[in-house]
Amino acid sequence: MKTVCAVAMLVMSNTFMTFAWYWHLKFQRQGENSWPLLAIILVSWGIALAEYMIAVPANRIGASAGLNVAQLKIIQEVVTVCVFVPFMLLFMGEKWRWDYLWAFLCMVGAVYFVNRARL
Repeated sequence: MKTVCAVAMLVMSNTFMTFAWYWHLKFQRQGENSWPLLAIILVSWGIALAEYMIAVPANRIGASAGLNVAQLKIIQEVVTVCVFVPFMLLFMGEKWRWDYLWAFLCMVGAVYFVNRARL
């Protein structure tokens, strides 16, 4: 149950971080460069603060469930792709490419290899 909780929290934290890093690019593409860079940085830091407030406890919970640092990191990378691809397609309006699926499947393989001793 702790592992499920940790993964769910990593999904939430990664959603915040994806927005912190990329939200402003949507408006730049639309020609709306009205925000100064410093304002964008400060807003992104505020969003990232929420991410850290979720990610740090998520990693501690995952570690207390017996996951090692490599397992936590690989899980986080898969979560990143699972969060980023819908963000990229739905929020940013990017086009789908099959290469995204193949990259994701490679990462699923990484999760397997990092966790196979536990399986």
